[in-house]
Amino acid sequence: MGAFTGEVTALPPDKSISHRAALIGALSEGVTEITNFSAGFDNQSTLGVLRDAGIVVEQEEIIGAYGRNIRKVVIRSKGLWSFMAPEKPFMCNNSGSTMRMFAGILAAQPFESQLVGDSSLMKRPMKRIAEPLRMMGARIGLSSDGTAPVSICGTKDLKPIEYCLPVPSAQVKSLVAFAALHADGESRIIEPIRSRDHTELMLGLETIDHSDGARVIVIQGRQPLEARPFYIPSDPSAACFIVALGLLGNGSEIIIRDVCLNPTRVEFIPVLTAAGADITIENSRIIGGETIGDILVRSTPGMKPLVISDKVVVAGVIDELPMLAVLSAFSSGEFELHNAEELRTKESDRIDAVVVNLERFGFECEQYPDGFRVIGRRSMPSGEVTIECFDDHRIAMSFFVAFRATGEPAVLSDSGVVGVSFPNFFDIIDSLES
Repeated sequence: MGAFTGEVTALPPDKSISHRAALIGALSEGVTEITNFSAGFDNQSTLGVLRDAGIVVEQEEIIGAYGRNIRKVVIRSKGLWSFMAPEKPFMCNNSGSTMRMFAGILAAQPFESQLVGDSSLMKRPMKRIAEPLRMMGARIGLSSDGTAPVSICGTKDLKPIEYCLPVPSAQVKSLVAFAALHADGESRIIEPIRSRDHTELMLGLETIDHSDGARVIVIQGRQPLEARPFYIPSDPSAACFIVALGLLGNGSEIIIRDVCLNPTRVEFIPVLTAAGADITIENSRIIGGETIGDILVRSTPGMKPLVISDKVVVAGVIDELPMLAVLSAFSSGEFELHNAEELRTKESDRIDAVVVNLERFGFECEQYPDGFRVIGRRSMPSGEVTIECFDDHRIAMSFFVAFRATGEPAVLSDSGVVGVSFPNFFDIIDSLES
């Protein structure tokens, strides 16, 4: 097992906040400047659909903190109804965030449009976005399987809505909020289980917290948005891979700078510290409504196995679950997960993808509809293991971290898929290896 030491200052900008900053900029009146925008494929897909809708989008590289090149995006728009009918379907590529959240905007535009994606995205469920938009008065068409293409006949006469989210989903919450900005009246979104709250923070929406943990988000329709600047902090979901590397690598000590520490995004940290992980937070501060700070991680042999079943916790670590599962398996030999059926509808069936690859490493697993269990390791692989990435960046990175930290011989079936969210992933890991 190798040691990984050093300072990470070039973690990718946060994907979720980048998507929302671009979409909110397109809905605002004036010039929106976004500093440290993500270069990942998914976020570039969001900029692409905005350009195709007639929004002026400019990008350039500037010198940012620590002397590194960062991306600045400038968006020029005239407000809520600045979008133009497209000449062809909007291509979202692999980005479910782009497809789902942009649908909320298109539902309020007085023209017909269609959203499509790559072969993976075209298989992902879209019924959950159609229901609330139909309730508001838009006409939404899906395939017979409830998937893309998403056909939208928008209207400027959207009705306000009170909508209770059937499952925790920041994407669905955001698309309803974006549509509700155009509606003639006050809309309310009821969220029984909290999901990431960037949209509420960035739009400055009124929120009401109930004693049972539920939250109500209030949106006043047809109020003009004034353009304002955004700064995108480092992606905590990307930081999770570096944290896992530090925990697994014997003798490692890594500090990760300027990470978004929004409580709805870093649930993986208390999950890991409860299992004994040596993780501390330094230099915490607030920029643009988001908590930002540095994460210090040291190698931690003898971590307790992770058991994750609480629905609130599952919602808080949904993107990090593949890495948490792989980390727990390689550090303790065990892992258990329940109430995570949402993982089956991501870029891949992540429950099956993790189990398939763990079994290639000799782990014994049991799979359930809503999760799986790693019972232990029955054998060591006899030769080099090929990790099947399933066209999924998080599966690829989770297993790469494990075999790089432990020194076990393995190779990825498709290393290029990491560019979806973490283009410089391999460079950062190379720079940390002692």
